[in-house]
Amino acid sequence: MSKGLIHHVEIYVSDLKRSIDFWGWFLEKVGYSIFQEWESGQSWKLGETYIVFVQAEERFLDIPYHRSRVGLNHIAFHADSRQQVDEITNSLQDKGVHILYTDKHPFAGGNDYYAVFFEDPDRIKVELVAPPHE
Repeated sequence: MSKGLIHHVEIYVSDLKRSIDFWGWFLEKVGYSIFQEWESGQSWKLGETYIVFVQAEERFLDIPYHRSRVGLNHIAFHADSRQQVDEITNSLQDKGVHILYTDKHPFAGGNDYYAVFFEDPDRIKVELVAPPHE
């Protein structure tokens, strides 16, 4: 049993297709595989943890997501290496994804914190972090 580990995270999105296109390639690059698919959602799984994206109902789309409001600020993933962070960064740039803190990249988290910070289609902040002291 994996007592205390996160079982799953469920995120409601404004445009499911756009979110699936965005998250699918990234999650697969960091080791996740498609787990569940249904009309209003899709999930990816790695080990015993899975991440779910669900289309928000129209009546809840009037107030867009903002990470400074109450709720999720960001989600961070482990990278295999600094090289993987660099490869993902290049892919993000090729896809036109908004990368955050470019003036400090790849050390925006501190001197020995090698990471890329970026935003998904709903502006949820995502982080990919290399192992320390690589």
